[in-house]
Amino acid sequence: MSRLDRYLLAQLLMLFGFFALVLVGVYWINRAVQLFDRIVGDGQTAAVFFELTILALPNVIRLVLPVAAFAAAVYVVHRAATESELVVMQAAGLSPWRLARPVLAFGLIVAALLSVLNHHLVPASRTALLDRRAEIAENIAARFLTAGAFLHPAPGITLYIREITPEGEMRDLYLADTREQGMQVTYTAQSALLVRAGGRQKLVMLDGMSQTLRLDDGRLATTRFTDFAYDIAALIDGGARQGRTVEELSTPELLGAAPELLAETRSTPAVMLHEAHARLAHPFLATVGALIGAATLMLGAFSRLGVWRQVLGAVVLLILVQLAANAAEGVARRDAWLWPVAYLPLVTGGLTAAGLLWLAGRRRAVPAAPPDGM
Repeated sequence: MSRLDRYLLAQLLMLFGFFALVLVGVYWINRAVQLFDRIVGDGQTAAVFFELTILALPNVIRLVLPVAAFAAAVYVVHRAATESELVVMQAAGLSPWRLARPVLAFGLIVAALLSVLNHHLVPASRTALLDRRAEIAENIAARFLTAGAFLHPAPGITLYIREITPEGEMRDLYLADTREQGMQVTYTAQSALLVRAGGRQKLVMLDGMSQTLRLDDGRLATTRFTDFAYDIAALIDGGARQGRTVEELSTPELLGAAPELLAETRSTPAVMLHEAHARLAHPFLATVGALIGAATLMLGAFSRLGVWRQVLGAVVLLILVQLAANAAEGVARRDAWLWPVAYLPLVTGGLTAAGLLWLAGRRRAVPAAPPDGM
């Protein structure tokens, strides 16, 4: 690379790091505040909160890196234009295509980072995050079981425990279940224990009684028991995981779309193929966004008023590329044969960037009108 390329690339990478850090921080804090309220409400510790936020970080980085790349490209070219550096470069004979070379190299570096995130870090972090959430959701003692208070862990369920021993034994338990219309079931027990059986949490009540009241005729049925197991899956919001999601699968698994994976994820071949090809195309959208931002600003001539119109135009073009990506996602998920549509926003964005560079070069190539008398 020439000295000019290294200079522009260094500027792009420096600004990219700054914008990425700011955007990741803002987005992460916003997500962390919502997660903190839920974690604290469930009775979890600060260590669990930090663990979940760190596991969610790769997906946050994946979302903001393209925006950071676009912002860095626009800022560097904008500063070069306002400080007359761009005018000097163009006066030295450098075409827009030549000036776009370090931007292309920068965009490919960002694409490489996004590829690592899309194909490895994000699926692995999603799996770890969902496994940890399921584990926390099944920890009923931490979420709902609090001594000396009436709790409502689910609609139609009221729970009261007088005392919980350090060993986890619950003494003097009261449980009212009114989920079934026209019927109210009340359980009382001298003690109870949480037992895991068949992958589900069971509440085993000892030395107790159940009372079933039919509201339509007022009949009351009473049953005494020595031990009784109550399935408390209804108390677990999102309990045990039933299988992986599409986002957790590796890219080769998505491209294969094996029947057992379709059954596990409860998905379709079209969704899996689109997810795989979207992972392949998404990183290069950051490259296209950076090129569009730089090329749009090269269209404007030097002005003391700045190039705010070009900046606004670059933002609009980026939004249009993103809208095309959203539309392509809806189309590609309908049929497995439509997976090439996932690359349509990339092709469209690349042609747009090339057209802008061509137009900028054409404007520079137009000769000035000769003076009168020549």
